[in-house]
Amino acid sequence: MIDQTDLRILELLQKNSKMKMKQIADSIGMTITPVYERIKKMERNGVIENYTIRVNPNRLGYQLVAYCSVTLKEHSQQNLKQFELGVQQLDQVLECSHMSGNFDYLLKVVVRDMEDYQLFISNHLAALDNIGQVQSYFVMKSIKEQTFSFGEVQLERR
Repeated sequence: MIDQTDLRILELLQKNSKMKMKQIADSIGMTITPVYERIKKMERNGVIENYTIRVNPNRLGYQLVAYCSVTLKEHSQQNLKQFELGVQQLDQVLECSHMSGNFDYLLKVVVRDMEDYQLFISNHLAALDNIGQVQSYFVMKSIKEQTFSFGEVQLERR
């Protein structure tokens, strides 16, 4: 069971995954050993999946973020699985979600510029079987980007 102390530890680690155990312990008013044990338990239980860094794509020359909705021609289980396996191989796709509504999948794509996006669509995405329709939406300005927030987490349901 996750409690408020665990949530505080997770919040600290999301802000800085390189934070030392002593820093975490000092921040929440505990000693190092119980903090270490809590983190290890959350890792074992899959609450903490991995530790990573956040890269700013703009600093590496990737200036264009696009969301594209994809509608498949046919919706058999095999076709869905084939598309999902194919899109996982595309490095330009940062996120892919199977959606309800007017289209089947929503992809978040990051590329250098509009020319790269056109090449991505024609050479990579269109190369996947069963694509029916693709609609593109371009990010003009990102207003909010964050990882999971613990402000409204309900610890118990009654």
